[in-house]
Amino acid sequence: MAQAETARLQNFPVSWFATVMGLAGLTIALHRAEAVLGLPSTVSLTVLVLTIAVFVSLALLYALKAARYPQQVKAELNHPIKLNFAPTISIGLILLSIALLPHHQGASLIIWGLGTVLHLGFTLYVLSAWIHHTHFEINHMNPAWFIPIVGNILVPIAGVQHGFTELSWFFFSIGLVFWLVLLTIIFNRMFFHHPLPGKLLPTLFILIAPPGVGFISWLQLTGELDSFARVLYYSALFLTLMLFTQVSRFLKLQFFLSWWAYSFPMAAITIATLTMYQRLEIPFFKWLGVGLLVVLVVLIAGLVLRTAIAVRRREICIEE
Repeated sequence: MAQAETARLQNFPVSWFATVMGLAGLTIALHRAEAVLGLPSTVSLTVLVLTIAVFVSLALLYALKAARYPQQVKAELNHPIKLNFAPTISIGLILLSIALLPHHQGASLIIWGLGTVLHLGFTLYVLSAWIHHTHFEINHMNPAWFIPIVGNILVPIAGVQHGFTELSWFFFSIGLVFWLVLLTIIFNRMFFHHPLPGKLLPTLFILIAPPGVGFISWLQLTGELDSFARVLYYSALFLTLMLFTQVSRFLKLQFFLSWWAYSFPMAAITIATLTMYQRLEIPFFKWLGVGLLVVLVVLIAGLVLRTAIAVRRREICIEE
């Protein structure tokens, strides 16, 4: 039994932190719904406490893995696909800082600073690995490569409110420029090369995140719902619609932790839609936001349940 638990720790994947992104996204979406739709504020606070507990638990487990099996951690950081999930740790911190902002500005600032510095380190490391690689191929390319970039676009959401406007522009610029570069490469890979394997198909939802998060950050940086903000929002909305038309494909997939890739992008477009209603007060955005929020809540509940079943069946943390 002890040997089996040791093996599970050894194979504990960094992609577990994607669950924190999904739960934190749900927390922020619920808080926005409370402000816009008048929902009771206890719901988002409860989910926030749960999200913090999940992050702390995962951080302790991964730290234990790093202490006992440093070679396995190093292997993940050199893997062409797993490498891109490492920044989910720093993104989790940045999202927690955003979720904490309405409740405790001091704690939010500390966590935002830690997450921002850590994410800059991850961004530099990942870009260096991409540039100087000796083993990456076009088939390794998938929307998970957006993850290190999306984190940069997230920084201004809390950064501006903490008074770091220029630093927020710095991170937003990194995310925006490299998002466009990677978007071109990813569509080239999907159009002209082999289709994504089933395990990675859920990462297609990550396509929604950069423009969806970019819309929210742009509003924080400029304060205006201008033409560029609309381009970001409507491109995210179109990608959401496109992926919804392919839901039958996603329902047939075997469960992997990569299913959590559905969660944060759905939270991003939900928050963006509720923000559109807040700014424009057009009923269409209110009902669209409510609909997306319902989908998000059902989705997260389903992911939590399916993940718990997979853990109980020991289908996760096994050697690939």
